Amino acid sequence: MTTEAQEQVRQGLVASAKSTLADIEDMMKAQASVTGEKAAELREKIANAMRKAKDNLADSQAVVVDRAKEAAQATDDYVHDHPWQAVGAAVGLGFVLGLLVSRR
Repeated sequence: MTTEAQEQVRQGLVASAKSTLADIEDMMKAQASVTGEKAAELREKIANAMRKAKDNLADSQAVVVDRAKEAAQATDDYVHDHPWQAVGAAVGLGFVLGLLVSRR
């Protein structure tokens, strides 16, 4: 999955979650003034909206996990293909971090 496609998926999930949460908020405000059978209907709608929000969050978690696995695999492949370059980059990064920490 390309970075653009991942960003589109992320934006879609965020928009869906925001919409669902806004719906839940509206229903909770409406429930405050409703009693009896209508209150039960509103509670059921709120429960459904909450399930939908949980499903959306589970979908976004799956996307994030997949993306992290892809990044880890790409890093692993690079290190196996270019071990000395990876060691050099790690040493260089360690040196720079050491300089920054020692200045404090």
